[in-house]
Amino acid sequence: MRDSAAGRYKMVLVVRGELRLTAGKAAVQVAHAAVMLVEASRKRQAGALEAWFAEGQRKIAVVAPTLEEMDRLYRLARAKGLPAVLVEDAGFTEVPAGTKTVLGIGPGKTEEIDPITGGLPLL
Repeated sequence: MRDSAAGRYKMVLVVRGELRLTAGKAAVQVAHAAVMLVEASRKRQAGALEAWFAEGQRKIAVVAPTLEEMDRLYRLARAKGLPAVLVEDAGFTEVPAGTKTVLGIGPGKTEEIDPITGGLPLL
């Protein structure tokens, strides 16, 4: 999943694979993460957000096998100063309330995000 377009911006949405969410549930959780990232970036990283919008709002959905891996990726993203959010489900349908379902990272430069998520399989 490496991208050779250095300097381009993207958002990566990491779904927690062990939960085996239905396609619809995964889609909604990914949407939550994307909205949360835009709101967080608007306040703290407006330049990156504007560049991401100007380039077409590229989003990549990938899978992390476990909660432990998703949490590790979250810590790495935060340590690099990238916007990162964890979606916790409300518990109305498929998983209990408070279950971490998706990690969102970005928008950020491809060369900053790929070392963190580049090895994960596409959703």
